[in-house]
Amino acid sequence: MILSCFQVRILVTSLAFFYAGMVKASPSLPRGRSRQAEFAAVDIPSHLNPYPDKPRVTFSSSGTFKLTVFSDLHYGENPWDDWGPEQDVNSTRLMRNVLATEKPDYVVLNGDLITGEDTFRENSTTLIDRIVAPLNEAKIPFSSTQGNHDNEPNITHLEEIRREQRDSYLSYTRTLPAGIGGEGGEGTYWVPIYEKATDLTPALILWFFDSRGGWSPGSTSVPLPDWVDASVAEWIEQETVAMEAGWDLVEKRERGALAFVHIPPHAIENVQKTLNSTLDPGLNADDLSQGSTQATTDPSSVGNDQPFWDALNANIKNLHAVISGHDHGDEWCAREPTKDVIFCFDKHSGYGGYSSPGWGHGVRNIVFSSADPAIGLETWILLEDGQTRARVTLDGNYGR
Repeated sequence: MILSCFQVRILVTSLAFFYAGMVKASPSLPRGRSRQAEFAAVDIPSHLNPYPDKPRVTFSSSGTFKLTVFSDLHYGENPWDDWGPEQDVNSTRLMRNVLATEKPDYVVLNGDLITGEDTFRENSTTLIDRIVAPLNEAKIPFSSTQGNHDNEPNITHLEEIRREQRDSYLSYTRTLPAGIGGEGGEGTYWVPIYEKATDLTPALILWFFDSRGGWSPGSTSVPLPDWVDASVAEWIEQETVAMEAGWDLVEKRERGALAFVHIPPHAIENVQKTLNSTLDPGLNADDLSQGSTQATTDPSSVGNDQPFWDALNANIKNLHAVISGHDHGDEWCAREPTKDVIFCFDKHSGYGGYSSPGWGHGVRNIVFSSADPAIGLETWILLEDGQTRARVTLDGNYGR
């Protein structure tokens, strides 16, 4: 909702107390990650402080912020034979190895955590336990989006989110208010990232959008829409207005943004047609066609993701990039010309899900060298064997 004048006065008063030194001690992190254990929670209205009982996520002491993105893990394939469980073992090994070598400040799981059509109703959510275990062991904060394979007769986005929240204190995944997001699309939210733990307002906002798809639960399962619901467009506008009404009155600053959504917006289909493999490096092995982007599984639904795409680009300022998975054979970045926004694919991380010889498995790394949104970010693909490729700097000059 949009903050009222009364709520804004409460926000200003609360932050004034904080600035004067009246800081409520934040919950302690589990052992390790000592830098984050110093976070402080501020008594501000809950709408702009969505994690009052969690540590603040901040840039590192050196002024940088590193994200590692795992995408399309596809746990739970073929549980009836030896091949399927072996792929989960391989995916867990990859996660542990990457987390140990990369030591990110934050992790994103960008959809298709589970191959839901292969799982059994009685144990589907237990796969979430296995997926978040390496993150819990490494004590790294994280968020997830859900993909089309996470909505199936035996599993839903909401069930995965609830299990993740139960399993991990360091999960920052949230759900939308009732009535927003459409059926099967509960997992849309944002996470504030602070430059320093004592800052009054965030320096960076990570946005996460639920693109739905897959099938409804139960024996009478039917296909779900494969796009971010139009109701999210109004929510984006309301959230950004509330942020400006609250934060900007207290501390006027520019803040950056980065958006994650599992299924790419439909506009990205045309971007692939003009890719320059030198300027836009990275694997480009999946042709974008029916089912590859939002609102295209059923040709009659083409364009239904436009309200989301319009609102995202009209209302979220300093948007560095929009990042998606879904298409396992693509890992490039390019500028989408109609909105003048950079789009990037993830790297297929999991050993489950479709693949092809030579594609490999890995992650996308993203590094902010500064909290200043005018400064671009560096991103690249890291394969499990340590090989890197498609390293680019996403700034105002990229793709122009």
